[in-house]
Amino acid sequence: MSFVVTPPAPAAVPVAGGAPGAQFPVHRIYCVGRNYVEHAKEMGFTGREPPFFFMKPADAVLPVAEGMVGRMHYPSLTKDLHHEVELVVAIGQGGRNITAADAMKHVWGYAVGLDMTRRDLQGEAKKQGRPWCIGKGFDESAPIGPIRPAAQCQVGPDTAIVLDVNGAKRQASTIGKLIWSIPEIIEHVSAAWTLAPGDLIFTGTPEGVAAVVAGDTLSARIDGVGTLQVQVVQG
Repeated sequence: MSFVVTPPAPAAVPVAGGAPGAQFPVHRIYCVGRNYVEHAKEMGFTGREPPFFFMKPADAVLPVAEGMVGRMHYPSLTKDLHHEVELVVAIGQGGRNITAADAMKHVWGYAVGLDMTRRDLQGEAKKQGRPWCIGKGFDESAPIGPIRPAAQCQVGPDTAIVLDVNGAKRQASTIGKLIWSIPEIIEHVSAAWTLAPGDLIFTGTPEGVAAVVAGDTLSARIDGVGTLQVQVVQG
């Protein structure tokens, strides 16, 4: 195959617990909106609404190797950059119209991720009935730690998901408080899109989302999955 311009390097995320240097190729990034009850409330919504999704470009990932501190540049156009810690599901086997009963067969592994959000731009888009892309899909908007194979993870209802900023706790919950479970999410996503190996699904964030500024250090962990550290630096 001959390209008329040099194609960009493919997006990829390091793999934990595997062969040295192993990488997980990123195909698409799906994100579930308002998937924790208390976060839905803090955003002005209540109840178990039907799940909805938005997407980020594959190269929005900011991969951070195990034990390292990633550097995220404070993005342009915003004065209100928010953190949202999330469990990320990595798809290893694709499919369409996957049932919840079969969904876990399609999961390759898990990671700790951050859905960084230009909240002021997202809010303005909402007011005007416009897409959220500018608020959600910008460069480096998806920091992510190493993806660990599912067989090496322990993810259950009591699994803790936590985010500290500069050592102070901001977000803390458990995976059991997801409104839509991982199998249900996969069922709904695969009804709308054909899932493919390399897809990442950000499953939603608990309450406590708030702004960060250049110089802040974000430390996230999901028990049985891993950790993620990111410092926000001047753009």
